[in-house]
Amino acid sequence: MLPADIPMPSIAQALVNACASGVDRLDAQLLLLQALAKPSAKLGAQRAWLLAHGEEEMPALVQPLFEEYVRRRAAGEPLAYITGRKEFFGLALHVDARVLVPRPDTETLVAWALELLAKLPEKPVAAQYAALDLGTGSGAIALALKHSMPKLHVDAVDASLEALAVARTNAGALGLEIGFSHGSWLNYVSRRYHCIVSNPPYVAAQDPHLAALVCEPAQALVSGVDGLDDIRQIVDSASKNLYPGAWLLLEHGYDQAAAVRTLLNAAGYQGIASRRDLGGHERCSGGRMPGAIHCG
Repeated sequence: MLPADIPMPSIAQALVNACASGVDRLDAQLLLLQALAKPSAKLGAQRAWLLAHGEEEMPALVQPLFEEYVRRRAAGEPLAYITGRKEFFGLALHVDARVLVPRPDTETLVAWALELLAKLPEKPVAAQYAALDLGTGSGAIALALKHSMPKLHVDAVDASLEALAVARTNAGALGLEIGFSHGSWLNYVSRRYHCIVSNPPYVAAQDPHLAALVCEPAQALVSGVDGLDDIRQIVDSASKNLYPGAWLLLEHGYDQAAAVRTLLNAAGYQGIASRRDLGGHERCSGGRMPGAIHCG
């Protein structure tokens, strides 16, 4: 914080100072808008406002808050944790250190699930197709499915009560009805589904990339020596909770697709395939249970 006898920097200079601290310019602009309590929903207009008012002096009450935000971002804290917001599949979600920050790559998983669910035969009026999101975290996947297909029954499970609190907050804010429950994967799930989706932990315990993810919950990232422990558990147990013809879709690491396809094949899944993310990596793999889809 600047001493009282030193004038506040201009808005433009404050942004220059933030960039000199190692913060990306767009991140600095978003942090300044947060400090100024200016909503970023219309980001283009708000960034234009920063440019138009660049010569104005930073408000004295805003400067220390902005400096704190910049310090946290420069130390590696995700932008979404500082602003408390992250957009996913067109939905504005609250996120904090209790959950992973939803990644754009995970939208590949949602899009694939929606594509498969849209191909299912029309059900009787009183019946619903059902999907389950395992390890829901912020609720991003479950909420994206429900928002895109309002008639779909969506349940979501997480082993973290703190994560479920975040997910429930997001569901309430969006006005979407999700059946949340506490548990480890499918241990306490009794019903069957037409699609089970999951973005489980898939980082190997000694992966060097973990050093850049210290701010996010480790239990949502790491899964054994090869990163596949949780995926193995889900693949081995999901069949009892899937209807005939129903799909299990899993997100995984950029170099794990072949291993996950092998696991699915060994467990008896059919139609096994992988989908690529925006970066061209095989990011999701899945397969369906033998038999015709249950439509009753």
